[in-house]
Amino acid sequence: MGNSEVTYNRIAMLRAERGISRRQLADALGVHYQTVGYLERGEFSPSLHLALRICAYFEVPVEVVFSLDPFPRLGAESNSAARPA
Repeated sequence: MGNSEVTYNRIAMLRAERGISRRQLADALGVHYQTVGYLERGEFSPSLHLALRICAYFEVPVEVVFSLDPFPRLGAESNSAARPA
């Protein structure tokens, strides 16, 4: 898979925020729990149908979960804003 085909996601972060295990998410989505791991590590890109089901499960828009560009590190913007010039 070339770099142009990489899809970034926040599935692990959303799962952790909500205290949901990989198995619980997999069961809710009707996939094997290892599929969730592959998705989180970027080893597998979901079908459009699965991506939309993931977003529906977490009740967030697609762009909150998936991106073609890496997500900024959490706190990176607020840390730089808090530093004196």
